[in-house]
Amino acid sequence: AVVSTQSTGAKIKARELRGKSKDELLKQLNDFKQELSTLRVAKVTGGAASKLSKICLVRKSIARVLTVINQTQKENLRKLFKGKKHKPKDLRPKKTRALRRMF
Repeated sequence: AVVSTQSTGAKIKARELRGKSKDELLKQLNDFKQELSTLRVAKVTGGAASKLSKICLVRKSIARVLTVINQTQKENLRKLFKGKKHKPKDLRPKKTRALRRMF
């Protein structure tokens, strides 16, 4: 039985993550977090150098998954509020304080 295709140490690409659903992304996030905890245990118990160097890769992969989740969430919110009179402040254009005061 195949445990996980990602635990080989191959770096995941954000492009591949964007096609997945939110459930798949959350499942992958849990897998990475699980892997990170086992690697940290290996670090404490004096594991191999290859495992120690993998910690960095797994942390970056977790960050990629979270970034894709947040970006898709924000994109969906933008679609939801498109054409409405009022938008949440974080969806408004940043610009500068002076320009925002002009409106």
